[in-house]
Amino acid sequence: MDAILEVKDVSKFYGSFQALKSVNLSLKPNSIMALVGPNGAGKTSLLKSILGLVSFSSGEILINQIDCHDYNSRKSLAYLPEKFIFYDYYTVKGTISFFGQMYGLSGSELSEKIDAISSELGIKDLLNKKLSTCSKGQLQRTGIASVLISDSDTIFLDEPFSGLDPVAIKELKDTLIKYKNKGKTIFINSHILGEIEKFCDEYAIMNHGEIIEVGEFSKFQDGTFEDYFYNKVKANA
Repeated sequence: MDAILEVKDVSKFYGSFQALKSVNLSLKPNSIMALVGPNGAGKTSLLKSILGLVSFSSGEILINQIDCHDYNSRKSLAYLPEKFIFYDYYTVKGTISFFGQMYGLSGSELSEKIDAISSELGIKDLLNKKLSTCSKGQLQRTGIASVLISDSDTIFLDEPFSGLDPVAIKELKDTLIKYKNKGKTIFINSHILGEIEKFCDEYAIMNHGEIIEVGEFSKFQDGTFEDYFYNKVKANA
């Protein structure tokens, strides 16, 4: 089956600084991939280049075999930035409903999806709470619900575990696995190495603007990915 995403020799400059250096990466359908690397590795620049939020200097990015410069390439994508921001006077339910309507949902279908997703993410008791009174973790889960309600084929999450407590992290992991089993493809940018190795299929390690290794988490039977990552990045310093 064709790759959902193909990044081919992509480079990105900010002035004289090269943030991405001939990056190559592909994302398999119906899988969960984690993009990992130290701060300043180029992860956010790569993610924003894929999503069309910044322009890249050279190379090619294909989404579902369509050039990323074509808006149609992103019709089946949903994206959650690291910091979810929306109008403070909206309630949690109103926020999720707003995004659901944006994706074409209405009536009983919208209500049923809000009920199901809020239950999965442990925020059902927060639905009538205004965003202005929500904690960082509650806002993050609201943002995730606003993405998942889209029913998009491919979901991009930038630091989705930020601000979540251990219970919420467990609920989110279980939900993402459930969505993968429904046929979704998920791409995660995260620093929480101990969590992603438990449920992601593949990893891509990035450092100094380059992808230095792509592999499968299944190979880590006798050691942790966290230790492997540390040694790999230090060797590439």
